[in-house]
Amino acid sequence: MYQLIDTHAHLDELQDPCSAIEKARAIGVTAIVAVGSSCQSNAETLKIAHRHGSFVHAALGLHPCELADMGPPGVEEALRFIENNIAGAVAVGEIGLDYHKRVVSVTGRDWQKEVLQRCLEVAVKNDKPAIIHSRYAWKDALQVVQGSGIKKVVFHWFTGFSSVLRGIIDAGYFVSATPAAEYHEEHRRAVKAAPLKRILLETDSPVAYGREERYESQPADVLRSLKAVAELKGVDEDTVAEYTTRNALSLFSLL
Repeated sequence: MYQLIDTHAHLDELQDPCSAIEKARAIGVTAIVAVGSSCQSNAETLKIAHRHGSFVHAALGLHPCELADMGPPGVEEALRFIENNIAGAVAVGEIGLDYHKRVVSVTGRDWQKEVLQRCLEVAVKNDKPAIIHSRYAWKDALQVVQGSGIKKVVFHWFTGFSSVLRGIIDAGYFVSATPAAEYHEEHRRAVKAAPLKRILLETDSPVAYGREERYESQPADVLRSLKAVAELKGVDEDTVAEYTTRNALSLFSLL
């Protein structure tokens, strides 16, 4: 049984987070980074982390997909909540940019960039790593992140261009592998190209994965991420577990 860390799970969105946490423990997960996406999500994530002691670690964020119904006052409220509770969190996230046409049609790119910059300011000020969402916005997300001066970053579930991936790696940032590494070609290409010393494992649960047969993920499915990375890298699962767990412990200061 491997010692694994699920570095990105939306535990507040699971129907039964306690059961999911116990299933994860049973397959060797030693920690979960539970990410928030809004004020309500952040508050619930903190409660879950508090209930599960040193096993669940909260990250507090403001997801770009949450911005459609938020004007400046709502963003200020969310940022205040993060600032006021950041001492109880291991990271700022999930934050970032999303250029999917459905998102951009209701939340402009400039507004997304402005909010991301503000979130990164909180992370830098409090010496916390950032968890970055960058769907179809890979180049812009990297530019904003690098412009902030932040040192510790993970681009979660990366599917972007090879040139951007090189920039991420050269900056000393991480990318994370999800169960989609079993079949999603762009994600598989990124995971295969990234060095093991720059890879984390995650589930993004409760996201649904699979092409022929869909399933709703839980933190225990980080084992699928592990196996996919091992297959893509052509190394044994023990090696992947050792590297990715060490990477997560270092990035999130869980040592």
